[in-house]
Amino acid sequence: MPIVHIDQLDDPRLEDYRNVPDPVLLRKRGLFVAESRFVVRELLSHQHLNTRSVLATPTAYDSLRDLLTDRADNLAVYVASHQFLQNIVGFNVHRGCLAIGERPAPVTDRTLPALTTGRLVVVLERVSNPDNVGSIFRNAAAFGANGVLLSPGCGDPLYRKAIRTSLGATLRIPYGEVDDWPEGLTRLQELGFATMGMTLDPDAVELNAIVADAPTPIALLFGTEGTGLSDEAAALLDYRVRIPIADNVDSLNVATASGIALYSLSIRPSGSSR
Repeated sequence: MPIVHIDQLDDPRLEDYRNVPDPVLLRKRGLFVAESRFVVRELLSHQHLNTRSVLATPTAYDSLRDLLTDRADNLAVYVASHQFLQNIVGFNVHRGCLAIGERPAPVTDRTLPALTTGRLVVVLERVSNPDNVGSIFRNAAAFGANGVLLSPGCGDPLYRKAIRTSLGATLRIPYGEVDDWPEGLTRLQELGFATMGMTLDPDAVELNAIVADAPTPIALLFGTEGTGLSDEAAALLDYRVRIPIADNVDSLNVATASGIALYSLSIRPSGSSR
């Protein structure tokens, strides 16, 4: 495994890192970026994701040495100063470490293995903010969700900020896209999932009144920031559920709502199984 000390900004071996601020270009090239030592460790440890290269400060390299020494592959590791990293990528690199990963083949709900055995999946409709996407994946990992489904218009789970906010959960939690939204909700129901959508509708059932008796498995839906679930998706739900909040508060952030709902489902008595 080559360890290369870099000090020239025009070094052609760093071409991937010059495109870090352009997530669309990276996605077209089949790549993604992991940022921070914790997330890079997650990527380097992953059994099914390939790491193309690592760019790190000397201190960050030392912290990753246990995962970089004696590797069987030809992973390239570039070491440079923190200021060099900032100059090459165009922003202050979190914890002095980046890695380039290769995107896996796209997965849809029709081929996501978690849907055949999972008891709880999270479904997102047009949740676009990468911090919210990452936080929801982090909550999904924390409270035992088996997978995440994304409608068209959702933020990219492999965007740098989403991966970092999730603390690497977007690399661990299986996810897939529902390309024929919202008709794909019907397929979930055909697989036996009870579809439970979180809403602000005052006529919806309160969360604490339904979680104990709701059947298993559950597909828990969250809508876009601001307007929530679309009318088309809401019309297909088995349950419309709300989290009671104070009258003088407009709404909860979607990531916060996901944490409350997932926690509530995680502590309920075991429901019926498949």
